[in-house]
Amino acid sequence: MSDSSTPLYTAREPVFPRRVKGTFRTLKWWVMIVTLGIYYLTPWIRWDRGPELPDQAVLVDLAQRRFFFFWIEIWPHEFYFVAGLLIMAGLGLFLFTSAMGRVWCGYTCPQTVWTDLFILVERWIEGDRNARVKLHNAKWGLRKARLRLTKWTAWLLIGLATGGAWVFYFTDAPTLLVDLIAFQAHPIAYSTIAILTLTTFFFGGVAREQVCIYACPWPRIQAAMMDPETLTIGYRDWRGEPRGKKRDANAGDCVDCMACVNVCPMGIDIRDGQQLECITCGLCIDACDEIMGKLGRDRGLVDYLALTDEPQERAGAKPRPLWQHVLRLRTMIYTGIWALMGVALLYALFIRSDIELTVSPVRNPVFVVQSDGSIRNIYDLRIRNKQGEARAFRVSLTTEDILRIDLEGTDGQRQVTVDADSTHLQRVYVTARPQDAGASADRTDLRLWIEDVESGDRATTFHGRDK
Repeated sequence: MSDSSTPLYTAREPVFPRRVKGTFRTLKWWVMIVTLGIYYLTPWIRWDRGPELPDQAVLVDLAQRRFFFFWIEIWPHEFYFVAGLLIMAGLGLFLFTSAMGRVWCGYTCPQTVWTDLFILVERWIEGDRNARVKLHNAKWGLRKARLRLTKWTAWLLIGLATGGAWVFYFTDAPTLLVDLIAFQAHPIAYSTIAILTLTTFFFGGVAREQVCIYACPWPRIQAAMMDPETLTIGYRDWRGEPRGKKRDANAGDCVDCMACVNVCPMGIDIRDGQQLECITCGLCIDACDEIMGKLGRDRGLVDYLALTDEPQERAGAKPRPLWQHVLRLRTMIYTGIWALMGVALLYALFIRSDIELTVSPVRNPVFVVQSDGSIRNIYDLRIRNKQGEARAFRVSLTTEDILRIDLEGTDGQRQVTVDADSTHLQRVYVTARPQDAGASADRTDLRLWIEDVESGDRATTFHGRDK
């Protein structure tokens, strides 16, 4: 039975990570630069799509329910491409978690990337860890108010840029920017930017590690993706203990300098073992290696290691190479499935046609008997032109020796023009002559064709004619 005096919730203790240099910190800087660069700059990459569409390389066209990615255009009926990419993303997450724990969380998760950026701005304005702790504990005054206002303003500008970049993905970015500045944009654009500005400010500047600990479900799920061979950040206590400031014959390598704790963005002590809060960012490794280097001791007191390494290293064996943990049956299975999904999507992408044809019979009436005894069926053709320019298509069928085809609204022509990147609905009449109407079976198979007049590309669909 729990003590009634124990609170169920304690107030958040602010975390003020200290600046650190090293391999993993450098890697995180590069990941942050690349990912933020992609996010902020991608809407401004131009791509010629013809006169009918915005010249934007990456565009989510909600009005026409299409997605453009450079030369690739995804239509609503091709959503399986998006589903396939989501499945690949999930498999990739399983793969990296199985191999190296929460490396996604530590390096490329948006929450981590933007929090890193906010902490960087905070450090520029308020100073490193000790200065920020001192400022946090100081009473409010002119200096504290000035620094806090400067920091919050910078954070709001980052949030504004984040929300603005998001809406640019859904329409032509230069045009929308002009409309936003002139206050002529749609209210949805302003409300979306406002919401994303505030959420970015809150998640990256205020909540920070609380999002990872309490809001994100992945720390609870990741255990199912890991096994004793998974590489995670750990503390070699058999080498570091007993810790202490003074070195003697019985002391371990850990001098209890708290460097690993002071650099942790989650505010945990990795020496307490694996914890739900750990995002496997590696900053504690950089901090500990720096201290070990200054003391002239071997690096790797805090390092990437697997549970299976402990008994061997305790017995005096050397650490196993990292690749032996990464390249194992489980990760290779994930990699194989992931690769098969990618190959299947690429194959489906390259074999799809730039023109498509679907046919729907008009069932009211099922057929019409005309005055001369001929029988006519009616069909609706949906001709989809995925090319960036208008194209003329010739409509025909394979049984024209006994059937006649007529296109509504074309003055006897069997040709129709379809605008660029659009679908055209064309009504078609298929007629059997009186002498042929009763000669065939109750149902005559036919195949309708469309042919691009310019390129000669063809598409077909199979149907039958009721009589």
